[in-house]
Amino acid sequence: MTDYASAGSQRWLQIAVNRKPEILESALRSSGAIGTAASVVWVSPLRDDDFREYRDMTAIAKAGITSLRKPLAEFWPARGPVWDAVGVTSERIPVFVEAKAHIPEAASPATKASPQSFELIEKSLGEARKFYAPNAKAVWTNLFYQYANRLAHHYFLTQLNGLKSSLAFVYFVNADDMQGPRSEEEWHGAIRLIHAALGLPKDLRSRGVFDAFVDVERLRDVVG
Repeated sequence: MTDYASAGSQRWLQIAVNRKPEILESALRSSGAIGTAASVVWVSPLRDDDFREYRDMTAIAKAGITSLRKPLAEFWPARGPVWDAVGVTSERIPVFVEAKAHIPEAASPATKASPQSFELIEKSLGEARKFYAPNAKAVWTNLFYQYANRLAHHYFLTQLNGLKSSLAFVYFVNADDMQGPRSEEEWHGAIRLIHAALGLPKDLRSRGVFDAFVDVERLRDVVG
């Protein structure tokens, strides 16, 4: 059986999903990503599945979505975002997770897509930007591209396909292995910077996008 990752958000999310799901669920409830009485059945990253992470239609199917009115291939080229975790709530709402343990991890570089793929990506990011931030002029294919493409896929599911879905950015606090932020306030500062760079409003909860915070100290004694 595959061992837990050695460090970083990958390790802490694997531990949270597989060994301490109640801690992760509590953080998601506090953020509003799931209902106050909801639980989550996680479908990745599961230890019994070698902590596999999923992308494209495989991830969507894992989230219990069986049909789309707009095909993903018309919105995004193959080999799109790999989701750090995917789950389904007890209310049958998919949850897609992107996790971070230190601030440089959030500063993703520009897309390296081929010219043909770039054209579709740029078009779809532009559509998503108009939904989240109608007056924004920022280029979403450059810095913070990873954050932007997660937002775009959430837009694809909720707006183009009319599906209920939650996008949760999970931020780990006290991840000393990565010299990560020691407080939620530090993360909030980084999030404000990302939103400013992308022209986004401060709060995206009304759009189904949530920020959840998990203290690594609550996970340290679970796995050696």
